[in-house]
Amino acid sequence: MVAMVWQRLPRPGSAAGSGATHGDAAFSPLSGGPGSQSGNAFLAAIVLLCALISPAVFGAQQGGRLLSMEVEMDNRASLQRGARLFRNYCLSCHSAAYMRYNRMGRDLGLTERVLLENFIFDPSHKIADTMTIAMDEVSHKRYFGVVAPDLSVTARAHGADWLYTYLKTFYLDPQRPFGVNNLAQKNVNMPHVLWDLQGMQRAVYETVEGSDEKRIVGLELVKPGLQSEEEYDRTARDLVNFLVYLGEPVKLQRVKIGILVLAYLFVLLAIVWFLKREYWRDVH
Repeated sequence: MVAMVWQRLPRPGSAAGSGATHGDAAFSPLSGGPGSQSGNAFLAAIVLLCALISPAVFGAQQGGRLLSMEVEMDNRASLQRGARLFRNYCLSCHSAAYMRYNRMGRDLGLTERVLLENFIFDPSHKIADTMTIAMDEVSHKRYFGVVAPDLSVTARAHGADWLYTYLKTFYLDPQRPFGVNNLAQKNVNMPHVLWDLQGMQRAVYETVEGSDEKRIVGLELVKPGLQSEEEYDRTARDLVNFLVYLGEPVKLQRVKIGILVLAYLFVLLAIVWFLKREYWRDVH
């Protein structure tokens, strides 16, 4: 009945989260020598900094762990479905001002006809224009209280797991202006735009032992949507894949170029090795 469990992470510095059991072993190679204490402190500072900026800790600030997904930048069908979802559900309020329609079409295998018929509905917009919206800042603040952010680099700012969690953890909350809240973004200021696909969920609470505080331990589907749980999971993954592409579109080419460069270097290594053998054959 419960769709997912939202577990709390141990607080930094607590007995459960301090790593006291394995911490000494992790830094043991540096112990015993001159300056070992400063070395341990330096490494501990690096580990702490990485933890503080990681998406997992960002999710912990909201009281639970992030859901995890594997980004599939090489799945063109998923990227195309994500682009369609972005156009239908996101681009009315959120812009993607760092992406041009023709660049997206070239990367995702979409023809100009498809772009003009399915993505560009304003006759004044051209295929080489960026993906902007008609709603101005005044209208944003009037309807939502804040200006909806541009989504061009949101995947790089938050991470794929945070976006995936965000899309899957909306729940009913009558105290919020749009009637919903979110486990990844507490007191969110936007509606659940994908509710018709996912349906509506309610939070399942439990009382914290020794206090009257209640915490969310899961989400329960109370109003089914047009899609099953598996279908909506694919929808969320498709949209996140596209948002990750928006944040770094050159990655599609960079990975291919990187493979070619590595192949070239391996071939060059073989040539240089045989050349070295030929030069030094008479010497040895």
